[in-house]
Amino acid sequence: MKITFCGAAGTTTGSKHLIEINGVRILLDCGLYQGRRKEAMERNRDFPFDPAQIDCVVLSHAHIDHAGNLPHLCKRGFSGNIYATPPTRDLCSIMLPDAAHIHESDIQWLNKHRKREDLPLLLPSYTKLDAENCMKQFVTLSYNRPMIIADGVSLTFIDAGHILGSAQVILDLEERATGKRSRLLFSGDVGRPENDLLEAAAPSADVDYVIMESTYGGRKHELPAQTSEHICHLIRLIQQRRAHMIIPAFAVERTQQLLYTLDKLRAENCFSPVPTYVDSPLAVRATEIFRLHLEDLKATVRESVFMRNDPFGFEGLHLVRSVDESKSLNKIKGPAIIISASGMAESGRILHHLRNNVSNEDNIILFVGYCAENTLGWKLRNGNPKVNILGDEFAVNAQIETLDSFSGHADHDELLAYFDRIKGSKQRVFLVHGEPERSSVLCEALKERHPQGKVEVASMMQSVEL
Repeated sequence: MKITFCGAAGTTTGSKHLIEINGVRILLDCGLYQGRRKEAMERNRDFPFDPAQIDCVVLSHAHIDHAGNLPHLCKRGFSGNIYATPPTRDLCSIMLPDAAHIHESDIQWLNKHRKREDLPLLLPSYTKLDAENCMKQFVTLSYNRPMIIADGVSLTFIDAGHILGSAQVILDLEERATGKRSRLLFSGDVGRPENDLLEAAAPSADVDYVIMESTYGGRKHELPAQTSEHICHLIRLIQQRRAHMIIPAFAVERTQQLLYTLDKLRAENCFSPVPTYVDSPLAVRATEIFRLHLEDLKATVRESVFMRNDPFGFEGLHLVRSVDESKSLNKIKGPAIIISASGMAESGRILHHLRNNVSNEDNIILFVGYCAENTLGWKLRNGNPKVNILGDEFAVNAQIETLDSFSGHADHDELLAYFDRIKGSKQRVFLVHGEPERSSVLCEALKERHPQGKVEVASMMQSVEL
């Protein structure tokens, strides 16, 4: 068996890991790289393998940095099955066309500038139609239901607790030439054990090889009590200032978790009612998918959805769908909370809200999750005094706040606890999906914890024979 790390190695985005065994090529995830526009476009346009030679794709979850380049893969000749859980398939059915629309819009915007400068025009890597067509290749598989997907390869999904439908990937492998049997675990993205909506990541057994995420190596999230107190403080501040709180949030899971938290805190009289707007058609549709897959949510959430205090539809919550409704938010007077995608502030309606609010010192910009290096969200989180938004420069006068406890990723200690629940020899462990500093810190901690195995940080295009 050979593993080649084709993405999310030395960085947190563009997850792609190629498994070769018995003449079969299996791709774990096919995500978009996110970062500087020019570098991202170059990385996403080219594959380090021939898409037509990939036999199947196993998808851990629906986030764009794990699934977003699937339409391009299919367009370039991949014709095999894409294995995913039912919620992941349903989320991809809205997220992939949405990402394609954003990609096409970005190309149109760039071409306007290139035309003025007499530069060659760009073509999109894929279109919304390509995204819709690639959905025909999805084959769904629920948690804990083994399925043979190739010669000598059996796939089992188990819960990762990261977003709705997210999975850890277990591949049971038998090399035909030698008869050697082994089990490989790909963690996907590991969720936090105290997630309000989802169960904790499931334990696994008899694992020989591990490909594990390391996003928050060396960092700890705030405690839930600290988070609740801080949110209440910030909301009371905008009420006093009659200002706006802008929250860049991923449309899937992060937005739903925020709504759940705001509903709970309001019920506890933590703050007086404040108009709250979810300005993301994708988030609105994703919330509907959450209702379709209640079996994958915690029992407390399932119960509340059927009661009058629906956390995804509380009093004062406005779900914004149309462009005109979105534009009207610019005219709001008085305190308001606006939640809009994307979470890294790289695209979508959030850019317009940041343009209109980032220079007002009374406003608060609240980040509730990870932002990849060089994204607009990363620049704001890291204190850049000025930022470029949609071609114009703006002074950053708004109060910038961060609450990583809303992150869908386990922190350092939670990753160590997750690793302890992986049973078996774990003779080789490869850390992916992390900035180099984060991966290195987690690597050293795991080496101390697991001296009987070899732990290393995977590098881009590294190939390993096992």
